[in-house]
Amino acid sequence: MTTRPTPSQKRRRLREGLASGRLQRLPGAFSPLAAKAVADHGFDGVYVSGAALAADLALPDIGLTTLTEVAGRGGQIARATGLPTLIDADTGFGEVSNVARTIGQFEDAGLAGCHLEDQVNPKRCGHLDGKAVVPADEMVRRVAAAVKARTDPDFVVCARTDARAVEGLDAAIDRAKAYVDAGADMVFPEAMRDESEFAAFRKAVDVPLLANMTEFGASPNLTARQLEDLGYNLVIWPVSSLRAAMGAVDDLFSALAAEGTQASVVDRMQTRARLYDLVDYASYSAFDQELFNFEIPGREA
Repeated sequence: MTTRPTPSQKRRRLREGLASGRLQRLPGAFSPLAAKAVADHGFDGVYVSGAALAADLALPDIGLTTLTEVAGRGGQIARATGLPTLIDADTGFGEVSNVARTIGQFEDAGLAGCHLEDQVNPKRCGHLDGKAVVPADEMVRRVAAAVKARTDPDFVVCARTDARAVEGLDAAIDRAKAYVDAGADMVFPEAMRDESEFAAFRKAVDVPLLANMTEFGASPNLTARQLEDLGYNLVIWPVSSLRAAMGAVDDLFSALAAEGTQASVVDRMQTRARLYDLVDYASYSAFDQELFNFEIPGREA
């Protein structure tokens, strides 16, 4: 078991990454174990998606999750690795005072930053039709409350705007500028329609920008290289790991139902040795040799 960075050090790492000129890559992790895999593959940070968290609770992404649920799960994920973790705060779980409380809960949970959006309550998934946004001055108050509430100045407050689909690109850019003036450290332009719209946002907005590369959505799936060339600072793949995992789960259950055995899909499963590596069984031997007194099948000593 190795000494991990403190939450403050993780926040500083995220800040430094955003200022580095190199795209920060944050895959979504729906569990602490998935976060371990993110770190093991050399990514820059971990993202906790509100949509993935809701889906993992068998709920739609319409603002049904609570601050307690989100902060609790986010904290579990953040503690699993030494990477900074960015979390989806939806609309802040209420009015301006709720936004302030949300930031405090996220800081206490060890998260490195969050993004707040300008949708009305209850919100919708950012890539669905029928969204509505609050007046820009209401979102300005949300952002200002978040900035004022943080006790660690390195905690990153990102403002997400869903206005592109509701009011058009120019209005979304104007909103983003107002949110930056209110203190937002980063802007998340949601549901851009093509590469030119990503470029227009980069040209108009002077702070780090986040790109959402979700599947089956309104935006094209640009590569990390394309986004870096466009001048974006951070990319998330918010629900990809959950979709991949649940696709595998469906395949397994189909096989069990049809064949009565998992034999046909075992070669696609994570091995016991890989699981034990991710949860780092071996490091616990330094604390209790009697606990770690066995060999892991399939792994050489």
